[in-house]
Amino acid sequence: MVLFPAMIREIEERLRTVLADVCPDPDERARLTQLMTLFIKLPSPPDQGDHFRQYDEFKEKFLGSLVHGDSELIDECFLDLYAHVHMHEAPYTTDERRRVDSSGGYWCHAGGLSPILKAGDWISPLSISTDLGAGNGLQGLLLQKLYPHARTIQVEISSEMVAIGQQLQHWLEIPDHRVDWVVSDVLEAAIPDADFFYIYRPVRPEGAGRMFYERLARELETSARSPVVFSIADCLRDFLSDRFEVFYSDGHLTCFRASGR
Repeated sequence: MVLFPAMIREIEERLRTVLADVCPDPDERARLTQLMTLFIKLPSPPDQGDHFRQYDEFKEKFLGSLVHGDSELIDECFLDLYAHVHMHEAPYTTDERRRVDSSGGYWCHAGGLSPILKAGDWISPLSISTDLGAGNGLQGLLLQKLYPHARTIQVEISSEMVAIGQQLQHWLEIPDHRVDWVVSDVLEAAIPDADFFYIYRPVRPEGAGRMFYERLARELETSARSPVVFSIADCLRDFLSDRFEVFYSDGHLTCFRASGR
């Protein structure tokens, strides 16, 4: 389907209205519209390893929903497209899978749109963001694309996932200097000096994983940046002091901020 600029503007106007019942917050709805419009304009992603073979199929369904569907169908079709690019099956080596399994991390589950839409209130042009256990880095890349900021630091154990993420970075036309890729187990990687943290339970909070959360909590507690943390399937709360408050939680996403934010 070829979409001309006038058609895209019409779609944007419709989305701002029709998405009200699935995204009632006007600021988040504007960001969701921006995100959907981005995917409407993008070509198929680079796919040297055949990882996105259903992308065109999912995109056609999404585009079709914009014409014929209600808000729920539009939302559902877009989530399918987003999750496909996020990748359900991470290409870990045998050793990488063993290490992820032993530490209790999740295998590249999509974190959802809610963190992306809510993060706009907490990322400034001077921010440094990080994703600890980034997979192919899509979440961090979309944060950088929607809210351009100083730097995004992506920490991921799988070198192949990082290579895929670097292709996605070019696909999204994000400058090289805006993203640092670190191939490392989060249990061993240095905690980045960042003011926005995104984590999707990279490890279980026991054994070596417990030491990871203790180390992360110490870094957050002593940071001069007053960091914000967006945590999916949260394991961090019990390791933070009262300096950090929960300012949002829906059972899936838990958001913390340091006093002074």
